[in-house]
Amino acid sequence: MANPSLTSVTPVPASADEAESWVRGELIRSLMRSARGSYLVSAALMPAMVGLNWSYVPKWELLTWLSAGLIATACRACRAWGARVYAVRYAGRSASAQQQFTERYGFVWSTSAVVWGLSVLLFFERTPQVNQFMSWLIVAGVGTVPLNGLALHPPLLKRYVNTLFTTMLGAVLIRLVTINLADPHFQYGFLMPILPILHWFLLLRAGRHIHETARNSLELLFHNHILIKSLTQQRQAAVAAVAMKNRFLASAAHDMRQPVLALSLYADWLRNEPELVLELAPKIVRATHAVNALFDSMFDLARIDSGQVRLHIERVDVAELLHDLELQYRPVAESRGLDFRVHMTEGSFLTDPIRVRRMLGNLIANAIKYTTDGGVLLASRQTRDGLRVEVWDTGIGIAPEHLRDVFLEFYKVADHAGTSDGFGLGLAIVARLSHVLGHPVSVRSRLGSGSVFRVALHDADEAVAQARVSASGG
Repeated sequence: MANPSLTSVTPVPASADEAESWVRGELIRSLMRSARGSYLVSAALMPAMVGLNWSYVPKWELLTWLSAGLIATACRACRAWGARVYAVRYAGRSASAQQQFTERYGFVWSTSAVVWGLSVLLFFERTPQVNQFMSWLIVAGVGTVPLNGLALHPPLLKRYVNTLFTTMLGAVLIRLVTINLADPHFQYGFLMPILPILHWFLLLRAGRHIHETARNSLELLFHNHILIKSLTQQRQAAVAAVAMKNRFLASAAHDMRQPVLALSLYADWLRNEPELVLELAPKIVRATHAVNALFDSMFDLARIDSGQVRLHIERVDVAELLHDLELQYRPVAESRGLDFRVHMTEGSFLTDPIRVRRMLGNLIANAIKYTTDGGVLLASRQTRDGLRVEVWDTGIGIAPEHLRDVFLEFYKVADHAGTSDGFGLGLAIVARLSHVLGHPVSVRSRLGSGSVFRVALHDADEAVAQARVSASGG
């Protein structure tokens, strides 16, 4: 059985913006995690480049490039340091903040690309063909190794690849201007610059493919996570509903047993001693009323929870409403020796008159039932937030730890006098109607001194209220 007084556990589907933000952030986090690997590869290949050209290139050129390489290595080290800073400061922030961080530290990739692009000046048409070929492979490796990481953030990939190959082709053009065209090496080495252009195109295309694949995988992961969370919440709700239904049935059977057993005893007694009919008849009537009251309350809850209640919202005069309730409950209170007082304030509000009367009537009946000395006050007040009806009593009160539970079905505070007479459904119905009509209920109580239940009489909207009834049934 659903409980509309509780917050719905149905998860709200993640919006497209939320999914996009999470995916972008996860792509950047993956990029930062992969930064250290490319830094180590670049650092390892730099000595190999110097070694291949050591015997063929003037030492001052190699040392100059090596110095620039050390700067590039330091920049790569800054990238690794930046990844640690990112993990500490930015990993939990929004995707836009993560992207700003990536752009801020993107210069280290550009610095590395420029240094490796200039390495072409060291070997192109200056070293034997085998050395040139090996050097081209090293430069190609430097461009390819970071691909899987940089592809996760296309702007950074384009920045790195375009800088690398633009610098390489610029270096090739410089060498073509300065070399001796009669040099025999030129006849074979001239084909080498064509390969970087093809490599450039393939890297950008492969990067787009890697990015799309990674994005699709992360989007699927995100929606699977949302689905698993949704299914988990629905399972928990189903388990809670089954537990509530079992408790409902057990409590109903327990509470029905007493009046039914009393009816059985009275019937046996009347069969054996017919002359006691005048004495037993009122007791049979009370027991029958108790069973009927239980069934009525259960049917009320069932109708609300199944969405079968049809609401009729209209303007209700609060003074007239309280006067009708006074006529109904004053005799009940006075029969128990209680003082019943009413304080009325003029005003009106939109609601279903039958349901709000049932809602307030349950509060009044509850106050009378648990009050043995003193009285009950029914009052309406104009507050800053609108009309409010209050039901005060001088009864047994409710301990703080029980205040939330008193609105549950069949809940009774243990060891309270008078609880055996009720079924613990009155306040549960109040909670249902409060949710449906949009009239919030609050309670304050002091054990041994009494309680006050307050109902805020906000104007009800028929369409919204009926939608709440339907949601309760779903």
